[in-house]
Amino acid sequence: MSYGLGAYKKTSIETAAREQILLMLYQAAIKNCKKAIDAIDNKDLVKKGESIGKLQDIVIELMNSLDFKIGGDVAKELAALYDYILYSSTQANINIDRRPLEGVLGVLNTLYSGWVEAIKSIKTGQVTNESDKKAG
Repeated sequence: MSYGLGAYKKTSIETAAREQILLMLYQAAIKNCKKAIDAIDNKDLVKKGESIGKLQDIVIELMNSLDFKIGGDVAKELAALYDYILYSSTQANINIDRRPLEGVLGVLNTLYSGWVEAIKSIKTGQVTNESDKKAG
């Protein structure tokens, strides 16, 4: 059963568009941040460490994917937010404190919502532009 689920997840990632992969990464980061908060509340230090480690791996991947030539100031601002997330999650891990993770969760949720809206706008713009071409 778990093999089938793993194969499905792998296939869905391999066939997903770049914007869908971005959203999947944010969803996974949010999920791991929530798991880390729950682990701190339950005093489960192993799960806390694992969840924060996964969260940080995802954020590092997001950071590595930034293109400063194309992204300009937006890429710089995202890099600063990712630095904040890495710093705060490290503090939460060291001090076994959920408060830094609450801030991280807020940033991740805001970024996720922003990307969802940006992707919708781009897709709507593409549909509108294609309709304009056909009409003209």
